[in-house]
Amino acid sequence: MKQQPTDWIWASDWSLADDQVPKLVYFRKQFSLSSIKKGEFAISADSRYKLYLNGHLIEVGPSKGDDKVWFLDTIDVTDHLLEGRNTIGVIVLRYPTDPDKGNYSSFRTQAPGLCFSGWVEEKEQKTVIRADESWLSLIDDSFEIVPESADFAPLKIYEKVTGNPKLYQWLRTDYEPVGWSRAKKVSFSRAVSPGNLLDRTIPFMYRKKRHFDAVMTVRESIFTKPTWENFLLHQQKIEIPAHCHEIVEISAGTEMTGYLNLNLAQGQGAKISLLQSEAYVQNDSLVKKDRTDFKNGHLEGFTDSYQVGGFGSVAVPENYSPFWFRTFRFIRLEIETADQPITLVNFDYTETGYPLEVKTKITCSDPSLMAIWNLSERTLRRCMHETYEDCPFYEQLQYVMDSRAQILYSYAAAADDRLARKCIDDFARSQRYDGLLNAAYPSYNPNIIPGFSIYYILMVYDHMMYFGDRKLVEQYLPTIQAILNFFERHLAPEGYVDKIGGINGQDRYWSFIDWTPEWQATWGVPETTLKGAITMESLLYIYGLQTAAKLADFLELLDLAATYRKQAQKVQTAILTHCLGENGLIQDGPKVASYSQHVQVFAALTNTVKAEQARHNLLSTLRDKNNYAQCSVAMAFYLFRALEKTDLYEWADSYWDVWRKMLVRHCTTSVEAEVGERSECHAWGALALYELPTVILGVRPVEPGFAKIKIAPQSHHLEWAKGTVITPRGPLEISWEKTAKGLAISYQGLADCIITCK
Repeated sequence: MKQQPTDWIWASDWSLADDQVPKLVYFRKQFSLSSIKKGEFAISADSRYKLYLNGHLIEVGPSKGDDKVWFLDTIDVTDHLLEGRNTIGVIVLRYPTDPDKGNYSSFRTQAPGLCFSGWVEEKEQKTVIRADESWLSLIDDSFEIVPESADFAPLKIYEKVTGNPKLYQWLRTDYEPVGWSRAKKVSFSRAVSPGNLLDRTIPFMYRKKRHFDAVMTVRESIFTKPTWENFLLHQQKIEIPAHCHEIVEISAGTEMTGYLNLNLAQGQGAKISLLQSEAYVQNDSLVKKDRTDFKNGHLEGFTDSYQVGGFGSVAVPENYSPFWFRTFRFIRLEIETADQPITLVNFDYTETGYPLEVKTKITCSDPSLMAIWNLSERTLRRCMHETYEDCPFYEQLQYVMDSRAQILYSYAAAADDRLARKCIDDFARSQRYDGLLNAAYPSYNPNIIPGFSIYYILMVYDHMMYFGDRKLVEQYLPTIQAILNFFERHLAPEGYVDKIGGINGQDRYWSFIDWTPEWQATWGVPETTLKGAITMESLLYIYGLQTAAKLADFLELLDLAATYRKQAQKVQTAILTHCLGENGLIQDGPKVASYSQHVQVFAALTNTVKAEQARHNLLSTLRDKNNYAQCSVAMAFYLFRALEKTDLYEWADSYWDVWRKMLVRHCTTSVEAEVGERSECHAWGALALYELPTVILGVRPVEPGFAKIKIAPQSHHLEWAKGTVITPRGPLEISWEKTAKGLAISYQGLADCIITCK
């Protein structure tokens, strides 16, 4: 680990009132160089920073941590240094400590600060730059955060801003910092965060300059659609007269995450709103149908508002760029001018996200699966930044259940475990006194879904199978043991998991399972929660025990493995004794004649019922969908695994219709659930990234670290498939096709492959 800087500063005129609301604080430092060999900056902040050097945005950070781990970003800035005068600019978004007044995933401290140290190696000397009183600071009183909802607002990133002349061209070397104050030194304990800084563990997010794709419609304007399109392509500027109202809706083409950038000239007092939306909602039914139907629909979303200062010119425009990246497919740009005309110089954005390099490439005889693959890849990318995210539009929170699937998709598509390792460590640090993990983490707020902790065990197991990292399994085994101990302590006298949660907001914990229509009234929890325990939590406990036993085997802890398997068998016996219906299906709750597909899926995956009975039970839910709550997008991964296990995978094609319907309705990313379709981008729906390489081409590890590889394609409705599957050991080229003699398979690239035809 590198020597960490101890230099922290903050605004000297910071007040108690400033500490109660989100604030932007600007910092500026100038220095001179006679020559340049190499330069490096190290930076962190509470809560978020943007670092600029000589007018260029260098990086955004710090990498998300918590009150135990605070990250330092070390950046090579050589290419942005100049001989002569150089200007460093830093914007810090500071959230108050009140959990309800800031972004849920951003931790903060009682005392804010900017940490900075840097050096530049010159020909004959080394220039050192530290965070000290030579820096200037400015608190932006023209900035305000507006919660996106009165009920549930985990983001707190949307802005209400008035153009501030004090900040006009503040990054230029010749800028005069009128009204700025000297920064003051602050300090933190070296023993705890954020004084105890750790090196960043993941790559920086990529940034790519983009134009908007098209104008969807002009709702109100004195200009034509072609004029607006030319403006978006930077082919012309638009001058809007005084006392004019313009509304135009534009498209990025697909769901995007990026930094918006609007440049303006004159227009003092003009009001601009930027509504960001994922889809058009149909006016007649208030539901989403065709996501691009602007004729019969309207945009719903979140809005940034900006009142123009009027101090910009065409040559040196006034700029508005919201601090945080935005999620959007469509933008409604609304402008209302005051007494002065305004010139729109340009409007574009910078795409950003985790630099995932997808190396797996697949084609097959079903073109719809190729379209679903593209939709899935885009979905995963939009839900990966400094953490995995449930959805980039509504929450940007890293949930355990979601992340387990997203990590597998990352492995199958890119063999990249950098963000996964961070995720595994993040959740380990969230562990409570009772053994449960926070359902979402990093999170400044408590959020407990007991069953989600089991998915963490599966997450560690997946890493073992793909990468075979013994030290990682050893490090997090105590976390896993504490999770399982919680469930053991909450067994009913009958031997199954007792009622440990229920409906969100009504019970101690939320026992969320899936957003299936039948469980809408009980917030994604089987309705049997109203009568007592739910069987799914017992099955999840069994799944966790069985998986932990395999991890113990890997570490050669054979007694521990045997203990976990014995405990799993005891709970299985309790389920068969108290949750088995007369029809042979497993009930949603003990002695309650209610049945769902979910319970049959997990009963099959855990071998709680014998193979033939498991097949019969699952088949009952496939043939009679109206009488059994079905697995939605969230649970499709586990449904597909059960279809494989029970030799019913031919049914998978009919379940792909959920995604085919998305394509028909012009979705560009996977929806969260079929019910409500709140989020247009939820990465647990990026299922194709796993399914096509792992099941259709059939490539998967059978020993930890991909030491041995099984090739067992599931062909069914397909005639052929081929591609390159990336593994931690390298790429594997594989193809198969149906012939009169059966399935003809060929592969090259890796050894130790076992071929099994299906």
